[in-house]
Amino acid sequence: MAAGIDSLARVARDVVACERCPRLRAWCREAAAVKVKRFRDQEYWGRPVPGFGDPRARLLVVGLAPAAHGANRTGRIFTGDRSGDFLFAALHRAGFANQPLSRHRGDGLDLRDCYVTATARCAPPGNKLTREEIASCREYLTREWASLTAVGAILVLGKVALDGTLAMLRQVGRIPARQAYSFGHGVSHDLGDGVWLFASYHPSQQNTFTGRLTPRRFDSVLIAIKRHLKRR
Repeated sequence: MAAGIDSLARVARDVVACERCPRLRAWCREAAAVKVKRFRDQEYWGRPVPGFGDPRARLLVVGLAPAAHGANRTGRIFTGDRSGDFLFAALHRAGFANQPLSRHRGDGLDLRDCYVTATARCAPPGNKLTREEIASCREYLTREWASLTAVGAILVLGKVALDGTLAMLRQVGRIPARQAYSFGHGVSHDLGDGVWLFASYHPSQQNTFTGRLTPRRFDSVLIAIKRHLKRR
């Protein structure tokens, strides 16, 4: 990509057209063709899913990957599944979203001062990505990072998102190559120049249904992020 001509819109187009990972592309197409009973009357997206949100965002949220019958169906990250229901309700409470629900791409959801993306852009079988697939997708997160010039806080949802985000930041020389950054819910790290990284458990059903991640625990991380952005 030549300097000075990239944009979030161009990244989104390149993501949607991506065919780099045959295993993931085959699985997304299969899920879109077979469907599940409750969505059998819907047309699935079935392609890689781009990030979305406010291009002037100060908060960058990085998740894991689209869900086979969530974003792989709707075409918008975290939209149409219970993880998204949890996330967008919290972003709405914190003032980063205009509404608490996300059902489909045209439902009027508007993110404010927030951009949401993922480590990988295709739904993986069994929610498991290979290291090669994560690395192959890193270019898109790198380009989004370069375009989102106002970011002051990064919220990573889960350890995979943390590792993928750190790998991207090391690759672009934003953080030291060998410095370690621990993961834990509510853990934060100063990345320098006013940018902080905040970590949370992923809002998967495995975490939210068991009580490992509650709305109150997640809200506490968003409160810390807003406090940081207010000071910045």
